[in-house]
Amino acid sequence: MLRHVLGRLLGGLITLWFIATATFLAMHWVPGDPLADERAVSPEIRRNLEAHYGLDQPLWTQYGRFLGNMLRGDFGISFVERNRSVNDIIREHFPVSATLGVLALVVAALGGVLWGSLAARFRGRWPDHLIAVAVIAGISVPGFVLAALAQWGILELNRITGRPVLPVAGWGSWQHLVVPSLVLGLGTMAYLTRLMRTSMLDVEGMEFLRTARSKGLSEARIVARHQVPNAILPVLTVLGPAVAAVTTGGFVVELIFAIPGLGRYFVQAVQQLDYTVIMGTTVFYGGFLVLVVLVVDLLYGLVDPRIRLY
Repeated sequence: MLRHVLGRLLGGLITLWFIATATFLAMHWVPGDPLADERAVSPEIRRNLEAHYGLDQPLWTQYGRFLGNMLRGDFGISFVERNRSVNDIIREHFPVSATLGVLALVVAALGGVLWGSLAARFRGRWPDHLIAVAVIAGISVPGFVLAALAQWGILELNRITGRPVLPVAGWGSWQHLVVPSLVLGLGTMAYLTRLMRTSMLDVEGMEFLRTARSKGLSEARIVARHQVPNAILPVLTVLGPAVAAVTTGGFVVELIFAIPGLGRYFVQAVQQLDYTVIMGTTVFYGGFLVLVVLVVDLLYGLVDPRIRLY
């Protein structure tokens, strides 16, 4: 077990180094000027700004400085918000993104297990066909389209009822979480539903289920106590990558619903070529996702006793 954990940690560190290097090179290859807002100032002030951010140094020197600061947990100062460090931006706004992402992931996981189990239970009948149509729609329609449709639906609901049932955008109460979390989790829920249905059907013909039925157990107990726990492992397997899908998909959703999360700052940083914010948030999310995938990998043995890590 210890050797496996250490191996995965080493692989995670290599992955994080690759993410940091690729992001650094991409930021310096992309066309544009991170100090474009300073074109009206004198050349002397511009040179001082370049020296302050280290942009006057050779590329390899900037790269070594970036890696050294990253190892110390320092992602630098924002180019746009010059009195604010990237660490402060992450510290203040990641909890908002994490709250939205965790809720969306819970909705996706519970919904995927529920609808996938129902689709398998009523295989070939109208509930199965209805869920299949919903799954295709959830996978095919982009998140920003769902967000726009959801906002239109909220406006119509508020107009029909004559009072603000749900807010269209913003942050501050549990009502602001309802629609964004559903929109953010729908795509992942659709994928997990399809995966859960397939897994449930694969387990259906196994001997332990026939043994349970021969003992006279009720169908509901067989499904809840035996079939679902044995079919849920593939769903748990993809929860790590699902976190990536939810968090990266949340960037646009946060921007549309005016949620002050880290994703919104990332999108704005890309639009404004804020190098330090882009590199800092990318490395931070990369490390976070590597950790989540490692935790999910270690949970396999708890869910399925047949899996042992040595």
